[in-house]
Amino acid sequence: MTAARKLLLIGIDGLRVDDALRSPAPAARLAAFGRAGVVLPMTMEVPTISGPGWSSLLTGMRLAEHGVVDNHFQGHRLRRCRDLLSRAVDARPSCSTFAAADWPPLIDPDGPGPIIAPAPERERAGLHHVVLRDGESRGYDPMDAEIAAAARAHLRETGPDVSFVYLGEVDEAGHRHGGTAPEYTAAIVRVDALLGGILDVVEDRAETHGEDWLVAVTTDHGHVDAGGHGGGSALERRSFLALGRFGGRDSLPAGPVAPHEVRDLLLTDLGLLPA
Repeated sequence: MTAARKLLLIGIDGLRVDDALRSPAPAARLAAFGRAGVVLPMTMEVPTISGPGWSSLLTGMRLAEHGVVDNHFQGHRLRRCRDLLSRAVDARPSCSTFAAADWPPLIDPDGPGPIIAPAPERERAGLHHVVLRDGESRGYDPMDAEIAAAARAHLRETGPDVSFVYLGEVDEAGHRHGGTAPEYTAAIVRVDALLGGILDVVEDRAETHGEDWLVAVTTDHGHVDAGGHGGGSALERRSFLALGRFGGRDSLPAGPVAPHEVRDLLLTDLGLLPA
């Protein structure tokens, strides 16, 4: 019997990936995950801002196509695009999906955007589950912890087919303290621990249920030394796509990869798009 294929994409906002993976690595779990799998280099488009970045990563479209140029989302064309979860459902209507984030524009139907399209009918049918927190008003440190806890519980209990989980504290720390500050490094350590807890649940789920999980981890931009982003420097544009598999097959996609290619690369591996 073929193992059921599952996909989980984890977004860590504002991560200076080279610093996170240096030795000794502040992001020890991410570093170990990368060593066991692959880390594909990726360069983000300018402006290096969360709205455009996550729109490209999640919809498979370039900035000129989705029309998101900042975090206000004015004039966006997201409804003409198909985000990762929606595109999976297009290919397999019975696909179960999950999204958890504490930056509201990603998933809040009442806010700007959202990048991931609302699916109220699928929610009522039990095929789509959303966990929304507001890190902007309540702080990303406690809200990341709530998002990670909710993700662990839902992944453990239901094993959705396609999931996206977002953690925002690292970006907040970069803005407040700068990209080389000890507070920024401490935020990486905390978020890395949350990532590790999610990976542990996926590994256990794969073993217990005989499932084939592809897990991907990425970021939307880095930070300059003084803190902040939006420009075209290497520090701001540098991203990555770390891929690892739990259960099932051994092969992994190869790179490098562009932000607008991430959606289809992941769904192709899942078998929902032709290779």
